[in-house]
Amino acid sequence: LALEDESIYNYLQVKDDDHTTTLSTNVLFGVQSVQNKDGKLTGMYYDYALAAPCMAGMDGTDNTGRSAMILGMGSGTYAGYCVRYFPGMTVQGAEIDKKIADIATEYFGLPDSVEVAVEDGRAYLTASEKQFDVIMVDAYQDITIPFQLSSVEFFTEVQRHLKPGGVMVVNLNMTSAQDGSINQYLCDTMSSVFAHTYLSLIHI
Repeated sequence: LALEDESIYNYLQVKDDDHTTTLSTNVLFGVQSVQNKDGKLTGMYYDYALAAPCMAGMDGTDNTGRSAMILGMGSGTYAGYCVRYFPGMTVQGAEIDKKIADIATEYFGLPDSVEVAVEDGRAYLTASEKQFDVIMVDAYQDITIPFQLSSVEFFTEVQRHLKPGGVMVVNLNMTSAQDGSINQYLCDTMSSVFAHTYLSLIHI
């Protein structure tokens, strides 16, 4: 156990061994972030989310002028992936919990090039005039879905901040086949805003 702490939002644990560094918050299942020390992919959703820059037309050579915004940046695993695998792209994030933003730098080696705003993701996006090739929404914890990040108005704001051909990718880690489930609601809400939506179920 490398760190045990509390913030105004979370109970925090950073665990560190010879192979991985993990961040756990007050979630019911799993961990918030994982990073392999050998630099390999984790096999978790961060890896699959790398499809988003590809779908937006980026490649592994020169992505100058391309950009990504991560709402709910956490420890920055996905941000680091974007910097590593899509050289030249600009990556920035919004993280509401300052202690997690600090953990990203101190324990997870967040690249210096990644700009982090300690703010609510929706408020930060609304105040920005920038458009991005990729917007990652990664602020949902288990069944805890911030209401301000689940509405038609929010997804409309995301759409407004995407460049033509841009891609939004969302991490939703609770699934249910029941009618009226939160994941079904979110999928229906996103589909009402975006012309094309795709659902990928990843069992880890």
